[in-house]
Amino acid sequence: MSSDNGFVALAVAVLTVSDTRNEDSDTSGRFLVDALTAAGHELAAKQIVKDDIYQIRAVMSDWIYRSDIQAVLVTGGTGFSGRDSTPEAVSVLFDKQIDGFGEVFRALSLQEIGSSTIQSRALAGLANNTVIFCVPGSTGACKTAWQGLINEQLDSRHRPCNFVGVIKTRRDSGA
Repeated sequence: MSSDNGFVALAVAVLTVSDTRNEDSDTSGRFLVDALTAAGHELAAKQIVKDDIYQIRAVMSDWIYRSDIQAVLVTGGTGFSGRDSTPEAVSVLFDKQIDGFGEVFRALSLQEIGSSTIQSRALAGLANNTVIFCVPGSTGACKTAWQGLINEQLDSRHRPCNFVGVIKTRRDSGA
């Protein structure tokens, strides 16, 4: 829905990928929920799943199918430990990968955590005209991604471009 200033509020889902977190300890997911609602968007769904390719993929497949979800923010499972499987679970669902997202996220993160940023496999893409951003599970990484990239890219007023026009197409066509 559009307001008088041209802002389009989006329906955004948040997925936390973790073997250890629950609703009480999910500070990263909570940050993303607070940030997206403070920006004027609507929380469409929130869930925590184990770091398992098939559990992640099942939730993501459902969410990208739903016409009432326009964007998905995923936190966790993007590192190199044995169970980190978010990129493998989600990337196969992409119709188009947003290559620059991971590159820019790591450039921003480099200023904060130094060379450790090379272990981040942050990624983003479009699936069924739903924009998906996958970031590391730390609250700091979520803040970096939200403040440095995601907030502007989900803001219809951001110029010269943003992802709102891409994801609005599906909603406008009634699909």
